[in-house]
Amino acid sequence: MLQFNIHEAKTNLSKIIQKVVNGEEVIIAKGNKPVVKIILIDELKPARKLGTAKGKIKISKDFDAVIEDFKEYM
Repeated sequence: MLQFNIHEAKTNLSKIIQKVVNGEEVIIAKGNKPVVKIILIDELKPARKLGTAKGKIKISKDFDAVIEDFKEYM
């Protein structure tokens, strides 16, 4: 885990961001006391919409009937 003081963080922000993108944890301190932790944000997944297939699927009344070719296996 890397730690930078506020002045170093302001001066090297691009380098610090690249380190976080590469998987390193970075702490920013004020007077050698940790204040914040910079973390990588995962890509947000869009919220699921329920009911988007409504009306697109039709189940026949005999969907669970035995298929003629498989009667010998029953």
